[in-house]
Amino acid sequence: MPDIRLPAEAKYKNELDALAAHDDKPRPPGWALSPRAVETYILGSPKPVGGVAITPKYVGDKGLIQVCIATLASDRALMLVGEPGTAKSWLSEHLSAAISGTSALVVQGTAGTSEDHIKYSWNYALLLAQGPTPEALVPSPILRAMRTGKFARFEEVTRTSPEIQDSLISILSEKQVSVPELGEITSAQRGFNLIATANTRDRGVNEMSAALKRRFNFVTVPVVEDLEQEIQIVTKREAELRTDYQVGVPPPEELSRVLLTLFHELRKGVTKDGKTKVRTPGAVLSTAEAISVLFNSSILAQQFGSGTVTSHELAASLVGAVVKEQEDDVKALREYMETVAKGRTGPWKELYTASKKLLRG
Repeated sequence: MPDIRLPAEAKYKNELDALAAHDDKPRPPGWALSPRAVETYILGSPKPVGGVAITPKYVGDKGLIQVCIATLASDRALMLVGEPGTAKSWLSEHLSAAISGTSALVVQGTAGTSEDHIKYSWNYALLLAQGPTPEALVPSPILRAMRTGKFARFEEVTRTSPEIQDSLISILSEKQVSVPELGEITSAQRGFNLIATANTRDRGVNEMSAALKRRFNFVTVPVVEDLEQEIQIVTKREAELRTDYQVGVPPPEELSRVLLTLFHELRKGVTKDGKTKVRTPGAVLSTAEAISVLFNSSILAQQFGSGTVTSHELAASLVGAVVKEQEDDVKALREYMETVAKGRTGPWKELYTASKKLLRG
């Protein structure tokens, strides 16, 4: 059976191989590609490289990507911050794939993340049988990255306890991990670095200390403000999901535009023409959420509808995405439909009609 989701280094292997074969720029120690080739991989190329089309993985500010790459080339750790659903993890994965050849060395930050997850633990069967030996030691993804000169990824740093965050300080400062039980100190090989993410909605959960913040260069990944750019991102990514999962039908372009316009207006609290203020829901109306809504609509249409995505499927998927955090979100979406969607024509009017039953109450 095929994997549900291939890592970036596997899915885009042809592109990475082509870039590496035609990359004549200097490469920092341990890097699979030069900084310029990494930029090309992330942003895409208008011309094929070695006969291979290089597709854009991130659509956005070129300067932001250059700062990320320069930070990692300088041996300083990178912190990607922003609203949920702004492609921080996506960008982290592709940077690691392009630079280190692997994006798999990941620590997922949670309230339950322990020091074992960022340093090492033990195979207790071997530990009891042999005592502390190198064979019994189970290295964390970060320790494996240090040993091999690769990038490690740390997702949602602010969801971990202050004690765990403090443990990162010594790793980033000294680039070493001590294993007292073996009387060893593992020093990072050239090429090791860390890309971390934190979302701004978690601010205050476990705020990073000033000491930890100094170990990172912070880059804010913004919410996409340009409607046409977000439509491009969402339609491209939704099409990739349909290909990967082999399910769903292509949604009409006009419905994609309706969905993204609705997201933009609800996020900003005002219609595009500036004439009507609307209530902003508490839900995260991110680009990732829009992709999910569109993909879900395409599955509903194929499996349970007419085979064509209509406002009915879009409304069913939309309500579940917007109305999930607060009861007031129902009122916000209902108010938007009554004051904005109802007065528009075509698919807007159809969306209003389809959502009316779902928002009754």
